[in-house]
Amino acid sequence: MSRPVAQAERRLTLINAAETMIAKHGLTGVTLRAVANEAGMSSSAALYYYPGLKDLLDDVQKQAVERFCTVRAVAIAQISDPRERLKAMIRTGIPEDPSDRLCRLLMELGAYARSDAAYAARHITLFERQVAIYVGILEAGAITGTFKLADTSDTLARSLVVLEDGLGLHLLNVVPAVDYPTALRILTAYAETATGCRLS
Repeated sequence: MSRPVAQAERRLTLINAAETMIAKHGLTGVTLRAVANEAGMSSSAALYYYPGLKDLLDDVQKQAVERFCTVRAVAIAQISDPRERLKAMIRTGIPEDPSDRLCRLLMELGAYARSDAAYAARHITLFERQVAIYVGILEAGAITGTFKLADTSDTLARSLVVLEDGLGLHLLNVVPAVDYPTALRILTAYAETATGCRLS
C-alpha cells in the first residue's frame, strides 16, 4: 500500500471517529485527543494528520455536506415525474428520528457558521445546492403543466429549504416539538400550496 493511500485512510478513520463523537455527544467536549482515542490512535499520530481540531472538523463538514447533497440528488435521479420527484425530495429533507447521524452532524457543525467564515461558506453551499435541486424540480413541473407556481421557483425553493431546516432542528431535539409524520405533513402542505398540485 502506498503512503498517500495509507495517509488518506488514517484521515478517514479520524473523520469517522469525529463524526461518531459528535453524533453521540454534540460538539461539547470533542477534542483532538478524544477523537484520537476513539480512532485508536495516539494524540501525536492524530496531530500528524490534523494540526488542530478545526482542521479535522473542516474535513468532517466537507464530507457531510457532500454526502447529504448526494443522497438527495440520488433519491430523485431516476424519477421523471415532477410530482414524484418533489415528494421524494421532501422525504429526504428532514431527519426521520433524532438518531439520524448525518442530519445531526450538519446541525451541530452549522453552529460554527456563526463565527467562522469557512464554515459559513460551506453552510451556504449546502443551502444553495439544495435550492438548486428544488428549482429544477419546480421548473420542470411548471413547464409540463403539473405545477402552477405561486411565486418564482427560486423563492419557493428557498422557502422549502428554510422550512426543512427549521423542522429538522426541532426533530433533532431530545424532546422534539414535532414528530416526523407531522413535519412531513407541514412540508407537503406548503409544497401543495406553492405548486397548486396535490401531493398527498
